Amino acid sequence: MNGLAANDTAENEAAAVPALATARRLVVKIGSALLVDEKTGRIRQDWLAALAEDVAALRGRGVEVVLVSSGAISVGRRHLGLTGRALALEEKQAAAATGQIKLAHAYQEALARHDITVAQVLVTLEDTEARRRHLNARATIDALLRLGAVPVINENDTVATAEIRFGDNDRLAARVAQMISADTLVLLSDIDGLYTADPRRTPDAAHIPVVTEVTPEIEAMGGAAATGYSSGGMVTKLAAGKIAIGAGCRMAIAHGTEMHPLHRLEEGARCTWFLPSAGPRTARKRWIGGHLNTTGSVTVDAGAARALAQGKSLLPAGIVAVEGDFQRGDPIAVCDPEGRVIGRGLSAYNAGDARRIMGHKSREIEAVLGYRGRDEIIHRDDLVLA
Repeated sequence: MNGLAANDTAENEAAAVPALATARRLVVKIGSALLVDEKTGRIRQDWLAALAEDVAALRGRGVEVVLVSSGAISVGRRHLGLTGRALALEEKQAAAATGQIKLAHAYQEALARHDITVAQVLVTLEDTEARRRHLNARATIDALLRLGAVPVINENDTVATAEIRFGDNDRLAARVAQMISADTLVLLSDIDGLYTADPRRTPDAAHIPVVTEVTPEIEAMGGAAATGYSSGGMVTKLAAGKIAIGAGCRMAIAHGTEMHPLHRLEEGARCTWFLPSAGPRTARKRWIGGHLNTTGSVTVDAGAARALAQGKSLLPAGIVAVEGDFQRGDPIAVCDPEGRVIGRGLSAYNAGDARRIMGHKSREIEAVLGYRGRDEIIHRDDLVLA
């Protein structure tokens, strides 16, 4: 079956399934149905405490963890008396504004028991797709991880419009994983993976352990969206899988209702893995090198050209000329002293600021521009050599 890994024997299946223990940068999506008790509207504190233990154990082994959490609307609606009926868009936004405070506090308390600092980041899907917002969000999350914090990301439901109607934090989690070059994404759900049909309605539906491509045949297995607090269902999880595979990030759909869901996954709990053919950095480089038209260029000196060939970032000190009228986050060409294009990448500065700091040391950027930007004109992760 196209898109499915061979699973004729348990031996083949075990060989195809990766281990969560090998993750280095992990994004975990937590659905409302797991985090919030549907009857009371309260956060499941015991479950969250168990998840925090799992996160602490992963971090203790050097894994960077980012949490993408639903639940703000589910928690907030109860406190505003908005229960027992469907909500209008502005009521969802009001519920999110109230619930987000309680949600952030719950995560802060749960992770503080393990001396882990929590950082709240609110984004929309548009933030992950518009280049400049994408770079800003990526730089912020990178900095938080570097400083030892656990970012807790939620959709900015107080300003979102179309997205809030869709309830699509699965796809948002995949976009976040793509944005920060995560190698692993786990969608914690109320089901242990993808089946050939809805197992609640089709008892003999077969579990799919590994997917290597989200084909139309695979998408047809998604069925309809779930009811209750879990609004996305398998449809949005398959959309997330397609994004993750394209970004070179492996993804698991795993059962999350029981205690210690990440530990259970590490111990081999049944799930569905979506496996890419390339790693996250390879996929990102391929995207930059093959799918972007440049909007300007920089010319570098011989020393900078040699440094780039050795895998270094492009610093302003090595630039001798700037052409074009590009903005921060735009793709630009990199030329050697003879004018040959030797690479392309995403600029951390607009053309005007790049001209002002070219030839300067990175430590001089703040004095020249009046603000402290990135040390590099193009970071090596955002650069592809010709």
